[in-house]
Order: sequence, then structure tokens, then C-alpha cells
Amino acid sequence: MSTELEIVLRVPKAKDAIRDASGYPIDNSSVRFIKRIVVDSLPKVGDLLPLTTKSGEAFDGSITRVQWHDEKNMFVVYCQYSKKSMLQQQYVGIFDDPEWEMKPLI
Repeated sequence: MSTELEIVLRVPKAKDAIRDASGYPIDNSSVRFIKRIVVDSLPKVGDLLPLTTKSGEAFDGSITRVQWHDEKNMFVVYCQYSKKSMLQQQYVGIFDDPEWEMKPLI
């Protein structure tokens, strides 16, 4: 049975930070990237979840929390990029992908 999830992804700081519309570097510690995906089974904390971008960049998210959200009527899966550093093309792939929505934590 397929399940739709909302992914909330934390990514590490990029060496060459992408800049916002004002020209300021985006601080990855203050934003999360959100996307909805469909999976065959509900992942567990500690699992690696394969994620992709429209540009074809593939990477794993390490799951840190899974929580039911009543208002959305779905599970929200919190994860972080699974490696210490992220390749620039992966970061750009997430940033430029309209399915990944960047949300400030504030």
C-alpha cells in the first residue's frame, strides 16, 4: 500500500552558498526544504530515504523523526542530508526544483 509523506529536509552549508533575491547568501541552518513523496512503506528513524530532484540528482536523507500531522492528515518525515557535505550540483538541484519548497524556520 502506498503512503504519501511530507519530507522536511535539512541540508548542510554549501561552500558556495546560493543567494536570495536580495543577493544575500542563504543560511541553510535557518531553512528547510519540503516536498511530498509517495513511498511503499512508512520509514523509521535511522533509515536512509532515497530522494531526488527534477534535474536527476539523487541523494539520501537520514530520518531523524516521523510524526503524524492531524491538519495535513499525513505523516511528516524529518530528515537531514546523509553526508557531512553536499555537492554543489545537488544543492542547486534542490534549490531549483519547484517540487522542493524552501521554508524559513522563523
